[in-house]
Amino acid sequence: MYIYNVTINVQEEIHDQWVKWMKEEHIPEMLDTKKFQKALMTRVLVEEPMGGITYSVQYTTESKAMLEKYYAENADKMRSKSKKFEGKFVAFRTELEVISEQ
Repeated sequence: MYIYNVTINVQEEIHDQWVKWMKEEHIPEMLDTKKFQKALMTRVLVEEPMGGITYSVQYTTESKAMLEKYYAENADKMRSKSKKFEGKFVAFRTELEVISEQ
């Protein structure tokens, strides 16, 4: 099992609109790709020197191959949908391999 983790720092001026968009549009659309079984959105409890509010969104997928399929078929389109917030957030992505779950 793999986790596609996206960590995002969002400027406070768009925070509420961005959270609503993530919960009501973006995350459901990510799940609609059928590449991920579930998503977990968390707030990172850290004060950033640059300001803003930081979140981590973890999308669980069955395999590295399925994640590669997402990159090939869906990633560009899904990332382009955040353009309405362009310049108001920074994001970085991490791939995690689940070793054990208890």
